[in-house]
Amino acid sequence: MSEKVNIQIIFYSMYGHVYRLAEAVAEGARSVPGTAVALYQVPELIPQKALEESGALEARKGFANIPVARPDQMAEADAVIFGTPTRFGNMCGQMRNFLDQTSKLWMEGSLIGTVGSVFTSTATQHGGQETTITSFHSTLLHQGMVIVGVPYSEARQMTIGEMSGGSPYGASTITGGDGSRMPSENELAIARFQGKHVAEIAKKLKGRS
Repeated sequence: MSEKVNIQIIFYSMYGHVYRLAEAVAEGARSVPGTAVALYQVPELIPQKALEESGALEARKGFANIPVARPDQMAEADAVIFGTPTRFGNMCGQMRNFLDQTSKLWMEGSLIGTVGSVFTSTATQHGGQETTITSFHSTLLHQGMVIVGVPYSEARQMTIGEMSGGSPYGASTITGGDGSRMPSENELAIARFQGKHVAEIAKKLKGRS
């Protein structure tokens, strides 16, 4: 198969936690031969003054070079892996706003059969990692996407010797109340697995089309 498998990773990150996971997901996807992997971030909605006061503006400089996603570009993808921080057990408003602009894709059936997957971050260990991902799946199902998670062949999600994110729904990280905790190696490894797993499935589906 000469045609590349198009993998898009679309994320929102305020302080860099989700971005670090996104980079790990991309690394995993790129390890699959025949893939073309690109990272995009969704548009910011928070006023710049508020970002400055929260310290997020400085943190976001590390990934300011990542291009901004357009909803219509997803029609070109064989798989889209979404990354969002949790906001009260749901996806963040920036991601919701982006997805709410995909009505044309839905009307045209452009994403039917496209692989979809989700990863996230929360401030606390039980702060909505699973609800954020599973509620995100509702949108993907409405678009007709094929949902892929992280099977238990990735045994790192069963780690109990340390605090760690990761579930059969997708990779995740715990930031701590003040956001000082960055993704651990265990969490990054799960994210790499997710990227590789999604890419492998998208490649198989593309080869059968």
